[in-house]
Amino acid sequence: MNKIPLLVITGPTASGKTDLAIQVAQQLNGEIISADSMQIYRYMDIGTAKPSIDERQGIPHHMIDVRNPDDEFNVSMFQKLSSDIIRQITKRGKIPILAGGTGFYISSIIYPMNFTDAVEDPEYRSHLNKLLDQHGTTWLHNHLRRVDPVSAQRLHPNDTRRVIRAMEVFHLTGKTMEAFRQDFSELDSPYSTRIYGLTMDRQLLYDRINLRVDRMIESGLIEEVKEIMDRGYSRNLVSMQGLGYKEIVDYLKGLSTQEESINILKRNTRRFAKRQIAWFKREEQIIWLDPFKMGDLKTVGNWLITDIGNNLLSN
Repeated sequence: MNKIPLLVITGPTASGKTDLAIQVAQQLNGEIISADSMQIYRYMDIGTAKPSIDERQGIPHHMIDVRNPDDEFNVSMFQKLSSDIIRQITKRGKIPILAGGTGFYISSIIYPMNFTDAVEDPEYRSHLNKLLDQHGTTWLHNHLRRVDPVSAQRLHPNDTRRVIRAMEVFHLTGKTMEAFRQDFSELDSPYSTRIYGLTMDRQLLYDRINLRVDRMIESGLIEEVKEIMDRGYSRNLVSMQGLGYKEIVDYLKGLSTQEESINILKRNTRRFAKRQIAWFKREEQIIWLDPFKMGDLKTVGNWLITDIGNNLLSN
């Protein structure tokens, strides 16, 4: 069976993934599948750095605005929907480009992970939810850290759904989420994959993050969060625990000043980028590209086009 060519562009937040993916899609006749766990939600545009219609420059983008903020969504759903989309793109004679920074979403596509009911235990999950109610998010996260420190480092304590999921997998299999992922890394994939990651000096990245947050505020992030709350969506939703939302909610609820919330958002985003980098560094297939050392993002794109032609599309 001929494998489907799949291009993956990843890296930490604010590294330029979206711009690079669009540039490459224009030259390769490609379509983009967003691998971002927050861009799936409607109404959450500014805080997720979702590309606007104009910014997409006519390139079809998939897995954006597919759920409401209170809808359940998980990696299994992402895998199924995105796999179908990749096949459809290929049938149209175009190149599928998976672009984003949610590592587990990317892994679910490039490795043939089997997310089945066999790795679920609703009773144990209910037990963990009761413990969460009794002891709080910090206690639950510390418990995960004892059995799966890698997942604990990757997941924010407020992301209780994924914390519980990681503990559930360990309870049922005796393996961490990372080991669960690695079990499938040796299996044969339906894709011929080329993975590129954007990287840069850490301080340069942090400066870009701080500037991005400032621009989000100028673009109306506070108003966006208020509008979402006015629609009746609870601050306790998984979607509302995303970067840019929980911090601004605290400001709107009077729990912090605007300046404090912005500074906390910058700090949390920098910490998130650090966790992303740690996750991606474990992926040996990634070809790392530094736009500052290579010149600029356009130069990276041109190099990438040549490399794809030589190593992915020539097969």
